[in-house]
Amino acid sequence: MATADINIPGREVTTTAATKLRLGSLTALVIGSMVGSGVFSLPQNMAAGAGPLAILIGWAITAVGMLALVFVYQSLATRKPELDAGPYAYAKAGFGPFIGFNAAWGYWISAWVGNVSYAVIVFSALSYFFPSFGDGNTWQAVLGASILLWLIHVLILAGIRQAAVVNLIVTVAKIAPIVLFVGVVAVAFKLDVWSLDFSGLGNADLGSISAQVKSTMLVTLWVFIGIEGASVFSSRAERRKDIATATVLGFFTCLALYALVSLLSLGILSQPELAALKNPSMAGVLEAVVGPWGAILINIALVISVVGAFLSWTLLAAEIPHAAGKDGTMPKFFGQESDRGVPSTSLLITNLLVQAFLVITLFAQSTYQALFYIASAAILVPYIFSGAYAAKLALTGESYANGEQRAGPLVAGLVATVYGLWLVYAAGPAYLFMCAILYAPGIIFYIWARRETSQRVFHPVEAGLAAALVAAGIAAAYLIWNGSISPL
Repeated sequence: MATADINIPGREVTTTAATKLRLGSLTALVIGSMVGSGVFSLPQNMAAGAGPLAILIGWAITAVGMLALVFVYQSLATRKPELDAGPYAYAKAGFGPFIGFNAAWGYWISAWVGNVSYAVIVFSALSYFFPSFGDGNTWQAVLGASILLWLIHVLILAGIRQAAVVNLIVTVAKIAPIVLFVGVVAVAFKLDVWSLDFSGLGNADLGSISAQVKSTMLVTLWVFIGIEGASVFSSRAERRKDIATATVLGFFTCLALYALVSLLSLGILSQPELAALKNPSMAGVLEAVVGPWGAILINIALVISVVGAFLSWTLLAAEIPHAAGKDGTMPKFFGQESDRGVPSTSLLITNLLVQAFLVITLFAQSTYQALFYIASAAILVPYIFSGAYAAKLALTGESYANGEQRAGPLVAGLVATVYGLWLVYAAGPAYLFMCAILYAPGIIFYIWARRETSQRVFHPVEAGLAAALVAAGIAAAYLIWNGSISPL
């Protein structure tokens, strides 16, 4: 999941010719916006449900799907510059207010549930030094995560944002250990270990190749969440065309790093050994090669990186309902700001939800992997409708000049949409049911917002969709209550 240089709302940044960004700087910003905590746990997360062959196929599917999404967001940023509120604005413009609301709601859910996963993995990493933190879901870890959460809350309310030196430390802490890991593990790579059970079919628990590939999908999506944030740097570009180039370069750089981390690890430890590692599993792999100092390095790097990510994504999570509240998509109270221009109400509600889920992790013993599965599944709605909107524009010709080529954007939009639908299938019923429970209450807030602006609440099709969503939420709650499913 991404971290980014996010400004406090209400604070304008003046971009002059002297501060315009060239291709190299833009590429670095794109990479920094995508690399979060997920890469540090990739070895275990991928090996938990797949062998080398399925992991290779999973990365190939991800490369095609996410690249299509890259092109979608770059195209929409250029063709619809007036829509500056992110993926939910595209869903709203293309498919109406109810779909737009659910895209905003889903993006918000993904952001704050993702923050819960950040808190869990920070203290899971710290348990290397303080065993009482366990997997990040013991009472000591939840207490520590809660303190961290509200310290960040206070910092944001004070109007404090990351200084350049902190951003530099965070960026180096994220990238340098990953590059070092890839280099060291590549040298120590053992082909006989990697090919020991190449198909994974020797382990009956993994299932068929198709089942294994499905198991990798939400993991690969998780590490690319935030890819849509690259377009926020467009106003700082020295040349507008560098945005697309930088995004593609950044995407392929991250794809290479992510794939190498997961695939090379299979040449150090076998699939069952990787699957049994504690997260951040990069630490266990590097420790197997160089000894304890490798684990220490990765755990420290992850803590620094994720604390920075926690700060940035807390602000981003608060910004989503704040922007939606200001434009009438969500109730007006979400749009309230403090004297310092901070979205104070939205921030408080967001962090109260994070706090509640931290407590749930204590009683449900929820893991980092379960939480990021939910966050990944929740973001699929805005991703799917962003792709569909790009395809719709290409089909109708809206925003295109006469004779302008539309085949490329149409293909990118369709591929991104199909990829999102495939991910819905790959997520499986447990996580979709959990998302239904989180989506269904949003209808109350949608009705609230529509009545505030004296607009018709539902059109017939929207009413049917709302009823189906409520029914799915009720069914999911029942199934979880009687123990039929247990996503956490």
